[in-house]
Amino acid sequence: MKTASVCTIGDEILIGQIVDTNSSHIARELNRLGIQVQYMSSIGDSREKIISELGRCLDQTDIVLVTGGLGPTKDDITKDALRELSGSSAYRESAEQLAIIRRILGERGIPMIESNKAQALVPDSCTVLPNNLGTAPGMAFYGLGSSGKSVLYSLPGVPFEALGLLPAVMDDIRRHFSLETITHHTVLTFGIPESTLAERISAWEDALPSNVHLAYLPNPTLGVRLRLTQFGGQADFEPLLAPLRELLGEAIYGEGDDTLQSVIGRKLRAAGKTLSLAESCTGGHLSELITSVAGCSDYYKGSVTSYANEVKMKILGVKAETLAQHGAVSEQCVREMAAGVLRALDTDYSVATSGIAGPGGGTPQKPVGTAWLAAAKRLDDGSVTVATQCIHSASSRAVNIERFAANALDLLRRNL
Repeated sequence: MKTASVCTIGDEILIGQIVDTNSSHIARELNRLGIQVQYMSSIGDSREKIISELGRCLDQTDIVLVTGGLGPTKDDITKDALRELSGSSAYRESAEQLAIIRRILGERGIPMIESNKAQALVPDSCTVLPNNLGTAPGMAFYGLGSSGKSVLYSLPGVPFEALGLLPAVMDDIRRHFSLETITHHTVLTFGIPESTLAERISAWEDALPSNVHLAYLPNPTLGVRLRLTQFGGQADFEPLLAPLRELLGEAIYGEGDDTLQSVIGRKLRAAGKTLSLAESCTGGHLSELITSVAGCSDYYKGSVTSYANEVKMKILGVKAETLAQHGAVSEQCVREMAAGVLRALDTDYSVATSGIAGPGGGTPQKPVGTAWLAAAKRLDDGSVTVATQCIHSASSRAVNIERFAANALDLLRRNL
């Protein structure tokens, strides 16, 4: 199986000034080709470090894909480092890239200066990958590394330019390498902690074929994703998934790119049912998740963000005595919130949240991270049933809110 390294160049990444999104996109594309990414690294703007790190990657992997450091300014030193690394003795002008530079500058009304023109100069050992979206060309260098067979691809650091050149890079890789397949399949679970989940499916995991690898990917909003990866051969995951579904039952809510909100959306649309929300501690985040699904207007009517108690009473019909006796963070309160928004917005289902996200506001009886959740359903006779759940999330305010919202969605899913 062919291997790869993905590298970024630029001090701006190392000091946290920008976020590297190029590497994740590149790694996904390489993976789809059946290439295993073994290393990711970020290199500062140092000629010696660039040559040293890229040389190491070329010795250890078949393909090196690097982004950044190809601009027109003096701190963009990647091209000269690549010239030395590849053994080039001189530069040549790429007429194709020069024509692109003239076109781009002309469209922007910018006069051509020497630093722009210099971007069309490339080491004479490289194959140019014309960049139609920017002034810096992509470059491919062949026959590198200790094996004399490794290939290095250099792309601009600007994300839309790098991604625009990726199809050409992937086509070139296909031409130069005989590739195997890497196939992934993801199963999405919610409601079982990672350690408990691993123990429950331990025997199933031990029985997996030797060419299938299992990874646990926990996430506050998505739950624990189980990613199966098969290296080589024709993948057929179904015989492996059937016993897993029996072990986990309704803890599995989807597969592949599913989310709790997309699964809920499919169920509501298929049943011709509608949804409303009453949020307190989640402050609109639950609504944000629901509306992140395209077409949610088919089933989602709206929400009431009832942060203040007077809104809970005036809009949702929560009783004053409920708040006085039990408080806003209580099973009784979320029951009335869920039933109230269901009636107010005339929907078939509703969800309500009330909790203490923190960092302050907790008590010994209701510490920070406590939340009560409710999911209501209108029955055929017009009556309303409500399911409730209390959860605890001892984390930061942001993570607590994410967990409150995700658990509320899961409560709805289980009661649809």
